Amino acid sequence: MNMANKKKVCVIGAGPSGMAALWNFSKLKSGNDVDVVCYEKQKSWGGLWNYSWRTGTDGYGEPCHAGMYKHLWSNGPKECLEFPDYTFEKHFGKAIPSYPPRPVIKDYLEGRWTSNVDLRPYIKFNTVVRHVEYNDLDKKFIVEITNLETDQSSKETFDYVIVATGIFNVPNVPDLPGIDTFEGTIQHVHNFRDAKEFKGQRLLIVGASYSAEDLALQCLKFGAKSVVCTWRTKPMGFNWPKGIEERPLVQKFDGNVAYFKDGSNAEIDAVIFCTGYKYSFPFMEGKLRLQSSLSMFPDNLYKGSVYLLGGNNQLFYMGIQDQLYSFTMFDVQALWICKYILRNISNEPKSLSEMKSNAQRWCQNCSELKKCHDEIDFQTKFIADLSKDVGYYPDATKAREMFYTWEHDKEKNIVTYRDQCFTSIYTGTKSPRPTAPWWQAKDDSIKAFVNKK
Repeated sequence: MNMANKKKVCVIGAGPSGMAALWNFSKLKSGNDVDVVCYEKQKSWGGLWNYSWRTGTDGYGEPCHAGMYKHLWSNGPKECLEFPDYTFEKHFGKAIPSYPPRPVIKDYLEGRWTSNVDLRPYIKFNTVVRHVEYNDLDKKFIVEITNLETDQSSKETFDYVIVATGIFNVPNVPDLPGIDTFEGTIQHVHNFRDAKEFKGQRLLIVGASYSAEDLALQCLKFGAKSVVCTWRTKPMGFNWPKGIEERPLVQKFDGNVAYFKDGSNAEIDAVIFCTGYKYSFPFMEGKLRLQSSLSMFPDNLYKGSVYLLGGNNQLFYMGIQDQLYSFTMFDVQALWICKYILRNISNEPKSLSEMKSNAQRWCQNCSELKKCHDEIDFQTKFIADLSKDVGYYPDATKAREMFYTWEHDKEKNIVTYRDQCFTSIYTGTKSPRPTAPWWQAKDDSIKAFVNKK
């Protein structure tokens, strides 16, 4: 293909979503059909899976992108998210337990990104995207970037843009009466780095979702004196170990005393907001900026991917759904987007109105989800819908049954669910028991977990 006719594609972000796009493009490219460039503001790939002690701003004065913390372990079985073509067993050379810590997961991801492929040439590290706009006349995107090392800015033109910056960037922090009078430490989970900081303290966690659940357990595990989780809509309802309790939403603070909706109160040393994140894409011009509440199917996205309110179906938002499947969902979504750009979709939509109607039906179904089982089924159907268009591995959706078991394990015992064993969909190998129960495991290194000699 003539260089002038190549499709130029901009990928924003080199986390698991952006890397899935690069990986699939590298496998699908025929000759020189596309020219792909990925801009990553961090110094390395990995997105959220990179750990940094920094909070607030980074060394260039940019907002810290990731909110990764020490001692994070997967809160779902690895068998539910492993790549069909690159299993954990293939990467480590043997079966490993089902719930890995962060370093193991990052090592696995990097294994796929470097196995029989070289993706680094596609990526411009330490480069932040400042602004993206769309020119309706020539149907091109103008992307303004800054090299953080040289502080030099420039503009590039692209035919397609894939926004893959993730959903854990801008914290959602509610204002609570009297919080300004609180005398202890206050932070959002985005700035949480080490549970050991709260050893011996009485901790209040505001929120009732996955991060609240994980931080409550981890802080108690590493020595917090007590943890109160306060909920707005409904409690998590687990059979908590001694030292963790749930109370209705905190109403106000008076010094170090928190007052709750049920009339009770408690003395607190530290507050952590586990209140989620906001979709935020300030670098996108207004007509291109996705605006939706955090959801398993955000508004105005055909196939959860193609933005419908601007950009002439040449703009994609990727990996911004609430996630269960995570890596496999990113993978099939990336494959779908890549094939769409290459005009190789088996069921390509006929019109914009058809795309909008399809997206509206998915959004309506999403709004009716009530239970975790509903969410598991919904995301399974989403992956199946993308898969049928692009021929993705049909066995991927078999993870649904494992998610059911995972949910049951948590309800049975929130402390021991990470000690359970699952069987790989793709290898048929059952994972071994961990060398130590999660509650006792303080060493989250690859060597300790994989039991390397």
